[in-house]
Amino acid sequence: MRIEIVSDVICPWCFIGKRRLEKALAQRPDLDFEIGWRPFQLNPDMPKEGADRKSYLEAKFGGPERAKEIYARVTAEGAKEGIPFDFDGIKRTPNTLAAHSVLRWALSTGAQTELKERLFRLYFLEGQDIGNHQVLADAAEAEGMDGALVKRLLDEGHDADVIQAEDQMARQLGITGVPFFIFERRYGVPGAQDPEVLLQVIDRVAEESATNVSQP
Repeated sequence: MRIEIVSDVICPWCFIGKRRLEKALAQRPDLDFEIGWRPFQLNPDMPKEGADRKSYLEAKFGGPERAKEIYARVTAEGAKEGIPFDFDGIKRTPNTLAAHSVLRWALSTGAQTELKERLFRLYFLEGQDIGNHQVLADAAEAEGMDGALVKRLLDEGHDADVIQAEDQMARQLGITGVPFFIFERRYGVPGAQDPEVLLQVIDRVAEESATNVSQP
């Protein structure tokens, strides 16, 4: 079963949604799943070099105190999923175009989901700048990719236009928030839904697929 997740690497609900999807998949060990990650930029107008986190929070939420109120729920939900978010440790909010480019290349090596997890952890748990090309190259190398090649391709801007086009395509399809789960390109589920909700869709798709196979 093909499941595509439209998400951004700086979206905390996307990290939570990944954990909840993993719980759902674990309850259907008899099914084969193919997971793919599609790009979406929460801040498509972010400068290439990113922005100071404090300035970003001031512009987006009116300041760090208001941001803490908003992130309190995210932190609580993350804890339920075993994610110890450290929002105070984040010093820069990156432009995520480069990160999405590396994730695109990771698809061909079979390491896309593993790299997605690593980038989530680098950003939300370690406060690293995942807009930095060297940070991304090191992350890619840790997942078996050619770090030097990744760094060179990022510096040269390879596939940036492709990522932007895919981001726009998602918006044209009506996706305004992430995560957004697409099952077999037939059913779309918005938000970091509970595993039970995702299981309902998985079972429905599996049942329909089985029915189609059995029909003459």
